[in-house]
Amino acid sequence: MASLSVSVKHSLPTLLQQAQTPKYPISNNLTIVSKSSQSQFYGLKVIHSPSFSAPSSSSTRTSILAKVNKGSAPPPFTLKDQDGKNVSLSKFKGKPVVVYFYPADETPGCTKQACAFRDSYEKFKKAGAQVVGISGDDPASHKAFAKKYKLPFTLLCDEGNKVRKEWGIPGDLFGTLPGRQTYVLDKNGVVQLIYNNQFQPEKHIDETLKLLQSL
Repeated sequence: MASLSVSVKHSLPTLLQQAQTPKYPISNNLTIVSKSSQSQFYGLKVIHSPSFSAPSSSSTRTSILAKVNKGSAPPPFTLKDQDGKNVSLSKFKGKPVVVYFYPADETPGCTKQACAFRDSYEKFKKAGAQVVGISGDDPASHKAFAKKYKLPFTLLCDEGNKVRKEWGIPGDLFGTLPGRQTYVLDKNGVVQLIYNNQFQPEKHIDETLKLLQSL
């Protein structure tokens, strides 16, 4: 009877190490791009930290406290528009202004919101109000976005999200997603409405028009 010999080339620790090692290297900077047509955040980059830990309840409460409140004047700013020109918040004083912060150009939710503002723009003009959109995109991105969708209002570039932080806009999904928040300032520059809704971008238009038409 023939004897069978088995050559063991790997020790148990080596096999365990190989089993735990992923076939493909994983980068600390992970870009998530959803292919679902229903995704509101298609193309949005989400950066993961290797030292991520879930926020405590106390830190979560702190992160959602806005620095700008109804009845107060927000911090001033000067940002570049889609044409690379400096635009200051003080420019709009003397008339109502709708300032809306959105995550990024060309994502489905933000495109839907921008087009809804565009489609109701005559109503905003009739109410005597200006519309200003702000995101962290650069002037070239804003220019292409405005041209593609024929947006008749100003888009400002908050590169580095400095103004977003100064205004205290809360993030969504534990801070991985920039918040979608809209402010209505009266002709004196005082905030009369703050509306936050990430997943129903058109509601921002409905709520702001209701208030403007009541002023």
